[in-house]
Amino acid sequence: MDLTVPEYAYMFGFLQADGHLHQGPGQKGRLTVELNVRDVDLLYRFKHLTPYNSSVTERVRSTNFAESHHSATWTLCSLEARTTLNQLGLPYGRKSTNIAPPLGAFSRRDYLRGLIDADGSIGYTGPGRPFMSLTTSSTAIGTYLCSYAQEKAGVERVIKRNTRDEVYNISYEKEAAQTLVADLYYSGCLSLGRKQVKADSLTSWTRPPDMRVVHSRRSWTAQEDQLLLQSDDIVAISIELGRTEQSCRLRLWRLRNSRVLMPNDR
Repeated sequence: MDLTVPEYAYMFGFLQADGHLHQGPGQKGRLTVELNVRDVDLLYRFKHLTPYNSSVTERVRSTNFAESHHSATWTLCSLEARTTLNQLGLPYGRKSTNIAPPLGAFSRRDYLRGLIDADGSIGYTGPGRPFMSLTTSSTAIGTYLCSYAQEKAGVERVIKRNTRDEVYNISYEKEAAQTLVADLYYSGCLSLGRKQVKADSLTSWTRPPDMRVVHSRRSWTAQEDQLLLQSDDIVAISIELGRTEQSCRLRLWRLRNSRVLMPNDR
């Protein structure tokens, strides 16, 4: 499973978010992904990409949300396959807070698209503005998306867990959403068909003439962060960087409390 290959990077991101790796007795176990039957085509794509025996089955059952829920499940039992996925960063059991981007080389936008397809949303807000969002319990995943979005769309986000669910809800709107979606959902990429349709629809939006443009704040560079961390004089470094003392103190707090990526991690 070479994560520099777009299809495998996407698949791994999707599995991290929506797959379940179960550990059985001895060497037994299984990987499962259960989706609404409308998305069964993606499961067959995963089956085709996997050089091990696996199966796709369907069932209809009652849930808390519907009396009749028709779903499809892809199941993979190979120990070698499960070991590979586990070593790449797919934990056994509960994983929502523990997942993180792969340590080695991987196709970044395809990996992120897998996460968005599994745990994100694309579309239009009530007032008709394009948006893209991701809900995650993982600090590493949330921070990585923010870093990628800042690089590609020039917008900065500081992640913070919500008080109700203790998860991160990271959202981008308008031109930022268009830029990110166009980058992630490129022509011919592997994705959920319904998400691809929504992604394509975002290109038609244009800002109304009477909608005010809010200029983004000046983004922090890795070099500025490094200088800030090395300095022991907040007044002097704020003058050197051309920023306010308050801005420097806040940025330093965010760096030291893992609210944004450290310079060496970018």
